[in-house]
Amino acid sequence: MSYFKGNREYFPGIGRIAYEGPGSDNPLAFKFYDENKMVGDKTMKEHLRFAVAYWHSFCADGSDPFGSGPRTMDWNEKSGMDGAKEKLDAAFEFFTKIGAPHYCFHDRDIAPEGSTVGESEKNLQTITNLAKERQDATGVKLLWGTANVFSHPRYMNGASTNPDYNVVANAAAQVKAALEATVKLGGENYVFWGGREGYMSLWNTEMGRELDHMARFLTMARDYGRKIGFKGPFLIEPKPMEPSKHQYDFDSSTVVGFLRKYELDRDFKLNIEANHATLAQHSFAHELEIARAEGMFGSVDANRGDPQNGWDTDQFPFDVYDTTEAMVSILKSGGFSTGGLNFDAKIRRNSTDREDLFLAHIGGMDAFALGLEKAWTLLNDSELPGLVKERYASFDKGQGQDFENGKMTLDQLAAEADYGKVKPISGKQEKIENIINRILFTK
Repeated sequence: MSYFKGNREYFPGIGRIAYEGPGSDNPLAFKFYDENKMVGDKTMKEHLRFAVAYWHSFCADGSDPFGSGPRTMDWNEKSGMDGAKEKLDAAFEFFTKIGAPHYCFHDRDIAPEGSTVGESEKNLQTITNLAKERQDATGVKLLWGTANVFSHPRYMNGASTNPDYNVVANAAAQVKAALEATVKLGGENYVFWGGREGYMSLWNTEMGRELDHMARFLTMARDYGRKIGFKGPFLIEPKPMEPSKHQYDFDSSTVVGFLRKYELDRDFKLNIEANHATLAQHSFAHELEIARAEGMFGSVDANRGDPQNGWDTDQFPFDVYDTTEAMVSILKSGGFSTGGLNFDAKIRRNSTDREDLFLAHIGGMDAFALGLEKAWTLLNDSELPGLVKERYASFDKGQGQDFENGKMTLDQLAAEADYGKVKPISGKQEKIENIINRILFTK
């Protein structure tokens, strides 16, 4: 497969990244991600459905709260629409060189805001027309689109939950246009991230009213999306805080409860981010398991946080224990349907070379490819499933099965109580951990 070539080459000297295997010492090659390798009945490419995040990879310059960005890239030298067109060419060159089948964007990542609502929409339409041409030419697809209704100062108090109706109307215009762009580009999902949908102080907040407004807004967006032909799931991305003190999409359980309360659960699923999970004091796998248990697993923003930092560091995934545990949950969910693994991750502030963007994605893709293989082995060729099944065996027959199937009343269940029947049953945690190490560190 050749890579996309625009009017200029933004990554000279770097060609299509190939699989060379674990014995290779070439830093610009995959060691574990062989997109055509079969794992079960699917290829790695089909299982993992990798996507590149437009914002971190092509908009970020390494800025942080303590200083301006040290990275200068050609595609960001121009402003306005000229800059947006160059950025688009650089992005598609990268997508095709790294071999990612999908990408994701916010509306303001891909097209600049204009001086009026109409101008902003025209800018988005112009750039997405060009994006459609590049998608058709390369086969790269849009995993999901979304609207950035959190960065502009008008959204300092939120978007759909803002106490000012005029701000809510502006958010609606952005979401409407972003939905239209997503449909135009064949996006398989549409994401809502409530970056400021929460509160800083309860003293000036009517929480119940804001939650009602958010539900009303999401309902309207769903209805409009269906009206214009969007058939995929709408995704909510849980996050506990930052920038708000407390956000209304705190974690998977909170979002599930919200969606069910407002009868949105048939159209909405969850987009789980690893770093958001840890900020909520959960593990990545825990959040995935909640979504799986509730039948609302949709997609993943693949990254990691730093356990010593209490903020969203958005680092590329590296820990194969984490990727393996995550892939176990994803495989048990039946795998991705419309979702995928989107690298919502950024290279470090002091990573300033162009190849660093490739090295980061190669590492993340290899980490999940290895996690996929190990997860498949754990589920299909190890003692793990049997040990878990044995632990719950008392519910697989007789009265235990009757209880599980709702065929007992409380008084019937209580009548079975007998201290003498209760014997310690080992959870075999250490045995399981030893099995995991054996699988991870053998071929």
